[in-house]
Amino acid sequence: MEQNPINNVDNIIESWIKSSDNNFDEMLDFYKIGRNNWALFIGHLCIEKLLKAYYIKIHHKHSMNLHNLARIAELAEIELTKEQKSDFAMITTFNISARYDDYKQNFYKKCTPGFTKIWIEKIESYRIWIKKFIRS
Repeated sequence: MEQNPINNVDNIIESWIKSSDNNFDEMLDFYKIGRNNWALFIGHLCIEKLLKAYYIKIHHKHSMNLHNLARIAELAEIELTKEQKSDFAMITTFNISARYDDYKQNFYKKCTPGFTKIWIEKIESYRIWIKKFIRS
């Protein structure tokens, strides 16, 4: 379904960035209190919102209602390396695993402090990287 162009692109982009920044802080807060599964879930939202902000920047229309990070990046015309595609696929699972009961228990067990720390560092790195696209 084709969407109409939007006029207030800069305001919408800034809103997505601000929301993403809030999610980043929330991710760190959840990690500090040991709620690792929620930290990673929120980390996914942080990246998703930045990718959607960039999509809006280049297409001047709202992005589709997607959560798959690699697909959003593709639609935003960001070329990903094989490693980035793999990382985005993993980060996308944080959205699904934290949300649906079938996956929650396994995901909870997987979210050790060490595992979570590695992925928070990757999310932070991708956050900086995507913001460079938005600000260019």
